[in-house]
Amino acid sequence: MSRTPFICGNWKLNHSLAATTEVLTAIRRGLADVDGVEAGIAPVTTCLASACDATSGETKLGIAAQNVFWADKGAYTGEWSVAHLKELGCTYAIIGHSERRQYFNETDEGVGKKVRATLDGGLVPIACVGELLEEREAGKTMDVVHRQVQAIIDNVKADEAATLVIAYEPVWAIGTGKTATAAQAQEVHAAIRGQLREAYGDEADNVRIQYGGSVKPANAAELLSEADVDGALVGGASLDADSFLAIVKAAAN
Repeated sequence: MSRTPFICGNWKLNHSLAATTEVLTAIRRGLADVDGVEAGIAPVTTCLASACDATSGETKLGIAAQNVFWADKGAYTGEWSVAHLKELGCTYAIIGHSERRQYFNETDEGVGKKVRATLDGGLVPIACVGELLEEREAGKTMDVVHRQVQAIIDNVKADEAATLVIAYEPVWAIGTGKTATAAQAQEVHAAIRGQLREAYGDEADNVRIQYGGSVKPANAAELLSEADVDGALVGGASLDADSFLAIVKAAAN
């Protein structure tokens, strides 16, 4: 089954308000002649409103939040809900990024709850999974990824599977300059697809699985050529419009 490639840039804690508008405007302009691919950008939280304004009415570029909370409202200082993001005009929410797991102690259970809340609120969840370097070296990659994916599956019904995006990001390849080979990425993506198929049957073919971890224009085409690599969650290479557009065009081709 044909899945539309999805390239999403995660800007993390980078770009000012002015720079956000400037880069998004350049990306939007560059996407005008690109078809057959879905694109998104996750700016700093304080820039979300301006980012949504800058892309208002755009069908080729959506805005993602880098995080979200599972409750709709309540005494949760510093958090924001799916409803808040929807009101701004966001399309996606990144959930369970390795940096959230590492620095903010997010758990598999919490990731599952956030995925459920995101679907209930009408946004597309980009749920992240991936192993540490020591886990890969110990031969535990598949065990770790299987556990993390299962926490997501437990919160997603079969008829919702087409909305789900899973991002496989080996932690040892994020921001390090190291990248999983295309074969390594495909091996894990195929395993995830198999796990999804056990849960959802043929609906598993509708789930897009992104690769993330030092994706750049030089390696994007090779990674995206693999059968179960349906896009990329891009870090540093997405901060520059031309670099991000090159990756998007590699997916379109």
